[in-house]
Amino acid sequence: MKSAVLVFPGSNCDRDMAVALETVTGQKPHMVWHGDSALPDDLDIITIPGGFSYGDYLRSGAMASRANIIGSVVQAAEKGVKILGVCNGFQILTEIGLLPGALMRNENIEFICKDVALSVGQNRSVFTSGYAKDETITIPVAHHDGNYFADDDCLNDLEDRDQIAFRYTDNVNGSVRNIAGILNERGNVLGMMPHPERAIDSKHGGSDGLRLFESLLG
Repeated sequence: MKSAVLVFPGSNCDRDMAVALETVTGQKPHMVWHGDSALPDDLDIITIPGGFSYGDYLRSGAMASRANIIGSVVQAAEKGVKILGVCNGFQILTEIGLLPGALMRNENIEFICKDVALSVGQNRSVFTSGYAKDETITIPVAHHDGNYFADDDCLNDLEDRDQIAFRYTDNVNGSVRNIAGILNERGNVLGMMPHPERAIDSKHGGSDGLRLFESLLG
């Protein structure tokens, strides 16, 4: 499987993501700088890791959405390439319109960094097939702007189309309907606030994230 990791100024999980991808695929991913104008050919998955792109000085993910490489990412998504955005990557996916809604400041206005329990909303996607529906898994979070919001019409569409991939069992940040991760309607784009790439080795505290990456091998 040929993969890529986008790298922005302020990314701090790009190496974690690269390790997760190499662990599962046996191949080093391409590290793609935000200023590049094109992606490598024939990619199977593009990942947008967590961090604080451009320091999140304007709005989380907003400045990254204007990067040179983004046009190629959108084109790849339209062709069916799998796109995974984690934490800041989820924020970027909403900013560029590949996923609906927005990520706002946490309800308690505090940075949250801890393991959280998630319920698997569906297991029919290329990202979630390694889980059982309604299974509870543990994945760490580390964010200040993880409070997912969308209007009722959008939320109802997400529910009706089975696009909610993960929910918090204990809503840590105020996200509407406990949403922790969503898919696009086609099912090839996933955005989630928790960090599966930090949960691939039980020696490091847990391995529930590993099955997400293994699912991609499908």
